[in-house]
Amino acid sequence: MKLAQSTAVYFNHSLAFALRDLHRLGYEGVEIWGGRPHMYRHDLDGESESLRGLCEELGLVVCNFIPAQYRYPSILCSSNEHVRKESVDYIRSAIDNAVRMHSPSVSVCPGMTLLDGDCKEGWRQLQRSLKEIEAYAAERSMLVLIEPGHRFESNLIAQIDDCLRMLEELRSERCGILLDSGHVHLNGEPFREVLQQCQGIPLHIHVDDNRGDFDSHLVPGQGTVDFASLFGGLKAIGYNGFVSVELGALYNLDPTSACRQSRTALETIMAHYA
Repeated sequence: MKLAQSTAVYFNHSLAFALRDLHRLGYEGVEIWGGRPHMYRHDLDGESESLRGLCEELGLVVCNFIPAQYRYPSILCSSNEHVRKESVDYIRSAIDNAVRMHSPSVSVCPGMTLLDGDCKEGWRQLQRSLKEIEAYAAERSMLVLIEPGHRFESNLIAQIDDCLRMLEELRSERCGILLDSGHVHLNGEPFREVLQQCQGIPLHIHVDDNRGDFDSHLVPGQGTVDFASLFGGLKAIGYNGFVSVELGALYNLDPTSACRQSRTALETIMAHYA
């Protein structure tokens, strides 16, 4: 397994700064955050080639592209057809950026059907959106990773079983799962069982911590996530991809320290499962 970090924690820095800093800290991979000021829509079209070149120069692998999501600017499950179509178009622009950065995948969040709305209709709309996104991604040899949420983020795909149901209905080899340790912990799902269910499906891992009450995206070791169970489960299924840290807004003013602490904590844990 190899360590990566999402650039989202460098919200107050340029993407180029984030790439150089993560290389200096010893990370092997990076997840590009697709929000401003990093790589939102067409903001960096004129810079994408130099940024890709910087990754290559530093030896940083772009392991995934994360569009900015949750309510704004994307609601893939919306019953408002204008909103749904615009949301699909937004993810397509993220896929274009992912292609520019040589990322193998783009991650998609299911979103929340309005609480005074119809969840069955929301599921149908989400499925329509994912089919359209998958078709666009397939033409560009890109994987689409669906990220199960938790009760604060989604009433459609909140747990692994929900995601597996959607994948079964989509029936596409281009669709997989992005599993977030903090989400699994909030849901009270056993890591080993969840990971066994993911075997044979394209898989990417986000690592962050919380105390079981809110998705706070803490540095690993600062909450109550059972990382021994997580990494034991990953070893059991033979996972050898990237484990990517995704830190929250608490660290935006000093991302360097938080990314250094995360790497140190995870290397200590991973040493037991080498």
